[in-house]
Amino acid sequence: MRGSLRCVILACASSLLEPSGLAQGADVSAKIVMHTDKRPGAADHKGIPTAANVVVWLSPLQTITSTPSASAHSPYRLLQKDKQFTPHLLVVPTGSSVEFPNADPFFHNVFSLFNGKRFDLGLYESGTSRSVKFDREGVSYIFCNIHPEMGAVVLSLSTPYYAISGADGTVTIHGVPSGSYRLNVWSESAQPLMKLENQRAVQINSDSGGQGVVRLGEIAMQPSASPLGDHKNKFGEDYAPESHSPY
Repeated sequence: MRGSLRCVILACASSLLEPSGLAQGADVSAKIVMHTDKRPGAADHKGIPTAANVVVWLSPLQTITSTPSASAHSPYRLLQKDKQFTPHLLVVPTGSSVEFPNADPFFHNVFSLFNGKRFDLGLYESGTSRSVKFDREGVSYIFCNIHPEMGAVVLSLSTPYYAISGADGTVTIHGVPSGSYRLNVWSESAQPLMKLENQRAVQINSDSGGQGVVRLGEIAMQPSASPLGDHKNKFGEDYAPESHSPY
């Protein structure tokens, strides 16, 4: 289904795991590697995605006795300015509210109709803001009903154990306690190269000595169409041709 939350459950052989000796939890690292299909007739994706901005998270399969202490966080925001959302990708804890301030000198109409949080904020003017509570886990693709070039992603997670890959594809989740987890991977414009038939757990052991790092090895991804690239307005229709509207 288009816009669905892409995740892969990866089996990690014990030979890839290096248990940690840190009582506060292990650092779990992986390397995102992007593969492209160069065979004749392969799908042509606009702009080959990089290994950056891939979200990796661990969902506990049992109750975790020790979790990170909640830290103060300024309100989550997706700013609308210069007909863009900033940041483009925002990861928030499930149940968080996100503000959508309008810093442009014209109206915006923010909406999301995908499988995450569905909402329509209606028209609101420059200097005002609306707020949405993301009360379920999942990915929400965010658009403006007036400006088709505007697009962003809010990913709400019910686990604090996540990280976003850097420019070189490296991703590290810090402070993961011992236990069994499900490993999930999401990218706006890529999907896992290999799909396992059954869900597999990753076992983290942070109490049996070692260097404090669990290495999951490479996570192979392949390009896929981004839901932000070609979308309809909130009525399911094509956007009207751009005019000299004050909006």
